[in-house]
Amino acid sequence: MARREKGGFWVGLAAAAFYPLTAIGKRVYLGAEKIPRQGPAVLVMNHISHLDPAVDAVFVHRQKRVPRFFLKASLKDVPVFGRIVTGSGQIPVARGSAAAGDSLKAAHQALQEGKVIVIYPEGTITKDPLGWPKEAYSGAARLALQNDVPVIPIARWGTNQIFNGYTKKFTPFPRKTVTHLVGDPIDLSAYRGGNPRSASTLREVTAVLMDEVTRLLAEIRQEEPPVKKPETDKAATKTDAKAETEKPEDGA
Repeated sequence: MARREKGGFWVGLAAAAFYPLTAIGKRVYLGAEKIPRQGPAVLVMNHISHLDPAVDAVFVHRQKRVPRFFLKASLKDVPVFGRIVTGSGQIPVARGSAAAGDSLKAAHQALQEGKVIVIYPEGTITKDPLGWPKEAYSGAARLALQNDVPVIPIARWGTNQIFNGYTKKFTPFPRKTVTHLVGDPIDLSAYRGGNPRSASTLREVTAVLMDEVTRLLAEIRQEEPPVKKPETDKAATKTDAKAETEKPEDGA
């Protein structure tokens, strides 16, 4: 049996705070054994509620790993919570600044050290009224292509029924079911040759990642996802010149 990854005092404190919080929902974990019990990995997930980071952190921690998230840099200034964020190795994102690219560098370093990165390619919670993933940024694709580590798609559903971030409606009762479905690692070897930082490659890999997350979400919901709209030149089509400073995804 694999040993739990050591997290230290601050990870333990975060667990003490988050575990009771996530108990408001019934947990269903499907395919959790696909998350490596040791070594680096990138976990790519959809984003439907502001509860997601806490719920997903507990999910990953229950698999004996310590998750690293991209979080707003301003959270470091929140009393107590900011110390937990820093002490547990979370990655601050300074949105809209020249330092935004530093967060991706920190993520690369964490992967080189054998850590697990959790990333929401959508950046913020989806604005789709039915909860399907919205257009994604290419930060997850860049992270995945520049690190030859397992890239694992995961869909989660149910947190939005507990807390809706746009209506601000909190409905803990009756208890809702929160389901995580883990997919097989995505083989991106075909995209790592040539120029993995080109806009076209990043765009294509972003679509591959989010298509798989959407497929898993559809499986949880037992519904057909909406037909994809034609490709636009927005989030996932950032030019190479902007690639290094594009905002990484966070848990906002």
